[in-house]
Amino acid sequence: MTAAIQRRLDIPEPRNAEKTELHPELNRAHVRFIGLGKTYEGRQGPVAALQGIDLAIQRGEVFGIIGRSGAGKSSLIRTINRLEQPTAGRVLIDQVDIGEFDEDRLVALRRRIGMIFQHFNLMSAKTVWQNVELPLKVAGVGKQQRQRKVRELLELVGLQAKHQAYPAQLSGGQKQRVGIARALVHDPDILLCDEATSALDPETTQSILGLLREINRRLGLTIVLITHEMAVIREICDRVVVLEHGRIVEHGPVWEVFGNPQHEVSQTLLAPLQHALPEELQRRLQAQPSSTEAELVLRLQFTGSATDEPDLAALFSALGGRVKLLQGGVERIQGHALGQLLLAVAGSPLNAEQLRQRASQWAQRVEVLGYVV
Repeated sequence: MTAAIQRRLDIPEPRNAEKTELHPELNRAHVRFIGLGKTYEGRQGPVAALQGIDLAIQRGEVFGIIGRSGAGKSSLIRTINRLEQPTAGRVLIDQVDIGEFDEDRLVALRRRIGMIFQHFNLMSAKTVWQNVELPLKVAGVGKQQRQRKVRELLELVGLQAKHQAYPAQLSGGQKQRVGIARALVHDPDILLCDEATSALDPETTQSILGLLREINRRLGLTIVLITHEMAVIREICDRVVVLEHGRIVEHGPVWEVFGNPQHEVSQTLLAPLQHALPEELQRRLQAQPSSTEAELVLRLQFTGSATDEPDLAALFSALGGRVKLLQGGVERIQGHALGQLLLAVAGSPLNAEQLRQRASQWAQRVEVLGYVV
């Protein structure tokens, strides 16, 4: 954090002891959680929402937090602006522990952290312009500066023509754009997105994610996004952490988690994006060939460890015989090739194990599924 920003937030310079305590490569982290825990009091006793969270989010990245309902996603993101007070551990922003901030410093901090919500949280009796302007009024910003800022933000989110409209006259995507503009009024360093696309249809979701990417690129914001949709993580995030029962079960670059998920939760969340074996094909599969016309079925998986797309012509030639593509595809995430192909091979001079070994020259995982006629 620059000295100017620290003065603006009324945050003291980090102590030398603080810097010595942190691991050197983490000193550049924009947000860091150290041993973070959060416990709520329930009817049947304490409920641990977060347990032992150690995590670093770098400045300027789009960081995804994903998990099933009740995994602790919202609790974690809300500790960044102290809407939730941890019961254990620390939250550091630019190496400054925010846990002991008084009310004045918390107000200053929260003006540097924008937040957008799943259900927009707009005031129905105010126009688009008034909804965006309101936080500036509350902060005592002068009229001319307010007008200039609101005008700039409505242009950024593409709502100049809707400035006099009321929320009831807007689509879901337009309402979320108002929410994004409102979150940016204080020129934040961090933007928190709490299930920001969950209430939107797929086409509108793509539009909002595109806008968030553009904001990240143009303004250099650190974006922390929570969702239960892997498709959102794939579309926008640089890195992702997977939560389950308040604990981190997996984290890393998006391409790595997508290409080679290690935990059952990650695999379950990814399942809707992956091509399952068609039921019709499953019924026909046999462990052994029933005739000379039987085709061997291979599943090739590309986990992203190779950056080049597979050369299908060379692959098919190496397998010999007749090769058919039954299903699948390969996509690029962060410059890495990921996906799977389902192939049927007939008339090859190679046996099943030889075919598997040949295919392994192109794919990171190859599985012999059986034979079909």
